[in-house]
Amino acid sequence: MLDSFIHPKNLSQKLMRVIFSIYLGVSALVTGVQFFTEYAKTQDSIQNELVQLEQTVREPIATSLWQYDQKQLDVLVAGLLKMPIIVGVDILDQNAEILVSSRSYPDGSAPLSLFDTSTELSWVLNDTQITLGTLKLYSSSEVVLDRVLFGFALIAITAIIKLSVLFFLFIWALDQFLAKPLKELMLQVDEVQLGEEGRERIELSLAEENEISTLQNHMNKMLCSMENGRKKLLQEEQGKRAWLEEAVAKRTEELQVLNDKLRELAAYDFLTGVLNRGNFFETARDWLGQPHDQKSAASFILMDLDYFKFINDTYGHFAGDQVLVHFTRAVQALLRKGDLLGRLGGEEFALFLPDTAIDEAVKLADRLRQSIGDASLDVDGQSITYTVSLGVSSSEHADMSVEELFKLADVKLYGAKDKGRDRVEV
Repeated sequence: MLDSFIHPKNLSQKLMRVIFSIYLGVSALVTGVQFFTEYAKTQDSIQNELVQLEQTVREPIATSLWQYDQKQLDVLVAGLLKMPIIVGVDILDQNAEILVSSRSYPDGSAPLSLFDTSTELSWVLNDTQITLGTLKLYSSSEVVLDRVLFGFALIAITAIIKLSVLFFLFIWALDQFLAKPLKELMLQVDEVQLGEEGRERIELSLAEENEISTLQNHMNKMLCSMENGRKKLLQEEQGKRAWLEEAVAKRTEELQVLNDKLRELAAYDFLTGVLNRGNFFETARDWLGQPHDQKSAASFILMDLDYFKFINDTYGHFAGDQVLVHFTRAVQALLRKGDLLGRLGGEEFALFLPDTAIDEAVKLADRLRQSIGDASLDVDGQSITYTVSLGVSSSEHADMSVEELFKLADVKLYGAKDKGRDRVEV
């Protein structure tokens, strides 16, 4: 019986049981110490976060108290309770009487323990600091445990692995049967951790079921879970990326439509729909700047409605706007494709006529004058007639810029007005 007791195999088994018991005790002790250490550190971290939150919301809450804005105060408190580390908010007045007290947990189910931070609420008026009350933010042990849980699991696994290495190294001299699988296990774990495309599963050459094979199964389950989690994250990331690309494309399209509308608004007169002053001159300059097969003359007609202020004063500004619209429609009816009509401001309009000699421009100007003089406009039951004065210039005998044509036509227009209006001057 003694021989059986001291047999190396029996002795190894007994020693392994003793060492394994010690190992479990030490593991539990180390893990417990690390857990409480991590718990304390996490609680301190949450405490600091509460202080930072108080500093952030102190001024908005003080403003709400000072302005008696209960709605804004309720919104701020509700927003604070949505923070994952906050389970309660108290706002006290200067006499320590509770103004607001809210909790994120139902009544009767308070956490095991609460801890809080407080800060003074005040308002500065005429360089005098007025105490409004106190803000208290509460957190709980459950918040700490939730945050510690994942870190503690990693700490526990790390502690077990470290003590396992010491344990198996210590008993290696007693039984090589445990040392070889452990060494193989550690090698494969390193390959999984360090390799970019490492082995997906751990496969040990074990002949029987034991603690190492159980650890292998658990680690393979862990690797499988990590792989599934990684695939899920990749799928979610791809979905978010596709959604973001679609949203960006849609917003880009909307911006393009808005830009087109803005360009149109910037190029055309809002009332009459013809070119505004800037776009009119720019388009005319572009034509003059282009090369032509033969030197072509361009003509410029400057038009001004006669006594337009009298129309506004007599019939009203709405009638005046209708006259301007009527005038632009009448002019457009006589123009060719390529002729430019623009409103330079008020009742002043201009025509730029490419490839048009002075004689043709004068004929067109006279037709316009006669057409306007013979027309009448009915607005709110009132018949309105009006006339137009026109000044004509041309680049037929000299190279002239749009500005020079405009200045020359402007001189002619004033000549038409001085001679009695309702006439064309060249």
